[in-house]
This record gives sequence, structure tokens and C-alpha cells, in this order.
Amino acid sequence: MKYLLILFFSINGILTMNSQSKDNKVTTYYLIRHAEKNRTNASNKDPELTKIGLQRAEKWANTFKNVKFDKVYATNFKRAIQTAKPTAIANNVTIEFYNPFNLYAEDFKKNTIGKMVLIVGHSNTTPFFVNKILEENKYPEIDDAINSNLYIVTVTRNSKTSVLLSFD
Repeated sequence: MKYLLILFFSINGILTMNSQSKDNKVTTYYLIRHAEKNRTNASNKDPELTKIGLQRAEKWANTFKNVKFDKVYATNFKRAIQTAKPTAIANNVTIEFYNPFNLYAEDFKKNTIGKMVLIVGHSNTTPFFVNKILEENKYPEIDDAINSNLYIVTVTRNSKTSVLLSFD
């Protein structure tokens, strides 16, 4: 009986190691919209964050203080970069840029597999990015007044799950 238990645990250990191969890595995406932007000049297509927006960016970094991000992505707009910056600094990573017109591209998938990733986007890109990852039309565009949504998407070889949270 003792030898059968040893054999069982040995085989179980080998199977567990094999199931943790690259194909079975867990990838977790945290997606947020940029914080409150300066709306004083309607013709400015690349405004910075307001004081409240900068405070929200710091709050996001605090919210994520127990998450160790491997990568932080943002669109190449001031408001997205400013929102991502405190979390990137806290995780000692450089902000990388993604193309909001080519969401969840093959190179992006390859570069993020098995990673913990923060993605900062916009009201019209963030939910669509989530939908692209999930391969379903689950989330609508974010109302322009909402800057507090957090989408968490977990991807494994066999499943994709998501949750939407709101932080005010």
C-alpha cells in the first residue's frame, strides 16, 4: 500500500508539472478607462488629466497595490499614460503602447501570455478590448461620465472569464 501511495503521488506530481506547461499558463488582464480628463478645450484631442483624474490614477495604483503587474499598457494619449504611470512606477515596469485600432493582436497575445497585465484605454476601446479577448459581445461602450470601471479577464488554454467591478 505504501508503494502504491508513493507511485500515485509521483504520477500526480508529473501530471501536475505537465499541466503547467506554457499552453496552460494563466493570463490575467486588468482593463480600465483613463481617469478624468481636462474638458476645458473641446478641440483638444489629447488633453491631460484633471486634478481629480490625477488623484484617481493614484487611487488605481493603491487599488492594485497587491497585484504584481508584469506589463502595463496604454494608448499613446496623455490621459491614458498619466493614468497608467503610478501603477507602472509601483511595479517598476515601463508603459508599453498598444494600437486601439488593432485590439488583442497576435503579437500582443504572444507578449502577454502567462502575465499579469494592466491595460488603460478609453470609453470606446476598453469594453471592446475585453470583448475581443472574450470573443463575444458582452460589454457595451462606457458612458463618458464613468471612469471607475475595472474589467478583469482571465484566460487559460481552455477558458476565458471576466468580471466587471466599479470603484468610486
